Amino acid sequence: MAAMLLTGHGDVDRLVYRTDVSVPTPARGEVLVRVTATAKNNTDRKAREGLYPTKDKGEVTSFAMGGSPTLTFPRIQGADVAGRVVAVGEGVPAARLGERGLLDFNLYPDARRDLNLMPDYYGHGADGGFAEYVAVPADQFHHVPNPELADAELAAMGMCSYQTAYHMMTSARVAAGERVLVTGASGGVGTALIQLCRTVGAIPYAVSQPDKADALRSLGAEAVIDRGDLPTFVDRVLEATDGTPIDAVMDLVGGEMTDRFIDTMIVDMARRTTYPRLSIAGASGGNLSELMWTRIYLYQVQIFGVSHGTREEAEQLVAWIREGRLKPVLHAAFKLSELHEAERYFVNRGSHYLGKIVIVPDAQWQEHGAPFALEGTK
Repeated sequence: MAAMLLTGHGDVDRLVYRTDVSVPTPARGEVLVRVTATAKNNTDRKAREGLYPTKDKGEVTSFAMGGSPTLTFPRIQGADVAGRVVAVGEGVPAARLGERGLLDFNLYPDARRDLNLMPDYYGHGADGGFAEYVAVPADQFHHVPNPELADAELAAMGMCSYQTAYHMMTSARVAAGERVLVTGASGGVGTALIQLCRTVGAIPYAVSQPDKADALRSLGAEAVIDRGDLPTFVDRVLEATDGTPIDAVMDLVGGEMTDRFIDTMIVDMARRTTYPRLSIAGASGGNLSELMWTRIYLYQVQIFGVSHGTREEAEQLVAWIREGRLKPVLHAAFKLSELHEAERYFVNRGSHYLGKIVIVPDAQWQEHGAPFALEGTK
């Protein structure tokens, strides 16, 4: 089969396109999926470049929550897989053949449904979807027949973004009626957060560029706040909320902004009825933030580090997708053989970028990719 192999940490030249890779054989309890689309995530780039330091800020490494590295080379990346079941392993009903579905991307460490303490995933600790076929657990490849969703759109709703977003919210116990500040709102996790807030009855306020305001409001953002001038940021948030403090912050940015985000929650504690809560699941604005711990403990700010999520959350998300309560935010599709170009486009994306990029195997391109290609590249 054709596949893109990650051969080591580094730039896009470490991604090598091959057409002689063996098709995996589904083991007991697994299904073999013919991949039709796989969403690209920022974690693909960060894992490739080794940008997951946990001890020394300058180390080049992938994360190894279980104590030893699970990213070995060569590796096929790609977590958010959509496709069709074409073979089943022992113990899996043949009735599943032909099902169109979406992968819950986690490599769960045990059978617990409510906890995931050692997050790993397909495309990192096991081969993923940047290939023509992938073998995955049958109970994690969820049937989504919705005919109104194209396969590329289904992949754009993948668990890497949506489950991370939902786990940020469940960790912080976001409730109906609460005001939630969503940072990095135009990306995959950000657009998922906006929709999920509305799904549970919370009120999302998006932090993004002004030229994306209309699109973000159409997804459900109550208002869109430009980061702009840092000294005035809190005032502009409070103007959007009519002076009411933010209840919870979903932070995908980190860096110098995190302290400002906290300010939006503690500016008027007398008006609060719940603890200020911050969930963080990214550091696109910088891996180091300067915080005064006195501000954290005196104002009783609760901070939640979030990576991936649980089986229960994945199943709830799939149920909402089947019910049509969530909608895809698909920016563009690229051929698998052109993954280098997709990676460069992703890194250098401009102000027009919103949502997700998906990668489609060349053999599936005309049906599943071409309708969503960038203008001039179809």
